[in-house]
Formats: sequence, C-alpha cells, structure tokens
Amino acid sequence: MAQSNCTQATEFSLVGFTEEPVTQVYLFLLFLLTYLVTIVGNLGIVILIRASPHLHSPMYHFLGNLAFVDLCCSTIITPKMLVDLMSEKKSIAYAGCVAQVFLFDTFAITECFLLVSMAYDRYVAICHPLLYPLVVSPKCCFQLVTGSYLMGLTNGVGQTISMSTLSFCRSIVIDLFFCDISPLISLSTSDTTLSHIILTTAASLFGVSSSLVILLSYVAIIATILSMNSAEGKHKAFSTCTSHLISVSIFYGASFFTYLNPSSNSSRGADKWAVVLYTMVTPMLNPLIYSLRNKEVKEALRRLLKRKHFKMW
Repeated sequence: MAQSNCTQATEFSLVGFTEEPVTQVYLFLLFLLTYLVTIVGNLGIVILIRASPHLHSPMYHFLGNLAFVDLCCSTIITPKMLVDLMSEKKSIAYAGCVAQVFLFDTFAITECFLLVSMAYDRYVAICHPLLYPLVVSPKCCFQLVTGSYLMGLTNGVGQTISMSTLSFCRSIVIDLFFCDISPLISLSTSDTTLSHIILTTAASLFGVSSSLVILLSYVAIIATILSMNSAEGKHKAFSTCTSHLISVSIFYGASFFTYLNPSSNSSRGADKWAVVLYTMVTPMLNPLIYSLRNKEVKEALRRLLKRKHFKMW
C-alpha cells in the first residue's frame, strides 16, 4: 500500500562538500582550475597525436582515446558541481541524474578497458617485441578500442536499467556532488535486489576483471624486464611502463577505495575526496603524466609549435 501511494521524486538534492561560503569559493576556484587544466591537457594530447604522423602508433592511439574519455568523464561532473558550489540550492532533475549515471558509468568503464588495452600493448612490446607489429596491428587496435567503448556502453545501459527499477518516494538527499548509482540504490524505497545484482555483476565483470588483467600483464612485464642482461634495456623498458603504472594506480586505487570500502558517517568525507581523485584529479594528471615523462610527446609538441611559428611568419 505504501508503494501504491508513492509519488516518484522529480529531483534530487546534492549535499556537495560544505555549506561554508568562504570554503565554497576556494573549492570553486580550485576545481575550476583543475577543470581548465583538464580541458587544455586532454584536448592538447588529442590534437597533438592527430597532428603528428610519428605519433600514429598503437600506444598513442590508445593514449588519444584515453584523453578523450578523461575529458568526457570530467565534463559530465565538474561543470554541474561548479554551478552548485555557487548556488544556494544544489539540486538535479531526475532526468539529469539518469543522464549522469548513464554517461559516467559508460565512460568510467571505457577508461578501465582502455587501460587494459594499454597494458596489453606494453606486454606485447616488452615480452614479445618481434611479434609486436603483427600482434598489435591497426585492426587489433581498432578492435580493442571499439571493445572498450562497447564494454562501457554495456555498463552504462545496465546501470540505467538498474536506476529505472528504483522508486524514490520522498525528498532524496544524495551525500555526494553528483549522481552515482551506489548511493541511489541505498536511498531507494523499493526492492533493490535487481539493482544490487546488476551493480555487483558489473563491478566483478568489468572492474575486478580489468584490474586482474592489468596485474597479470605487469607480472609478466616485470619478470621479463628482470631477466634482461642489459641495464640500459631494463631502464628503457621500465620507463615505457612507468606513466601507465602511475595512471592505473591512481585510478584503480581511488575507485576501489570508494566502492569496496564500507561507508560510515566518519568515512564519507574521505569517500568524497577519493571520488574527486578519480573523477577530476586523474583526468587532469593523465596528460601531464604521459607528456612530461615521454620524449616523443615532448618532441612532437616542439615540432608542432615550431611549425606553427613558421606559418605565422
């Protein structure tokens, strides 16, 4: 009977970070700067890879797609959060919440599998260098990237279906700065069995499986590197993997902390900053990690700037 009298919520309230006005201004400036760096860095990587013929290799093909996905992930969340930081009423319409769940869960899982593709690329390059041109062919790259987006789309559709089965019969307050399926399930007044099954299945199938593939790839990579006789060869091999390892560690570390750590009142603040880490900080850092440690990217940027300079004159 209670469910039959239920009036479905048409909007949700977002708690955000703090109600302190001065702190909100500081956070607004901090996150605005983070977002601007994210836009410039990731767009720069995409443009640089497309404009530089000698970067048209599998590794940079994956990196260009990673930069695009990072830009999308950040854009799904950050602009709305910036508006909320300057607004007294922090709310989001039901349709907007559904859109955030679908888009974020799509691009987040796409990023997981792009990181898997990059790990596979490094595995073949280091463990089977003679087979690399044959194994990591343009067709293989296309299949890996397309598969990553399809996996992400499958997760996004699944989580959207999960949300469509939930009922919210009161004013819903989400203790976060965007709509995420996990807190929505805990706030629902309807049977959440199907939603929990979809969430658990997606976490196991996509998140855990992708992290295990990356882990196994790097176990094989490290074993191969340690077996090398040349110190220079070891250094070169490690240097090609360091950027990817840093990116993977930040993304998966923050994600697992958020979704595998049981929430409590005392840990919600830490949970929010962990979410900030993989939704905003990681997309900002990835272009810096991959460009500052990569001689080919820096050389391509130098050539592009030099070419533009001559065209201006």
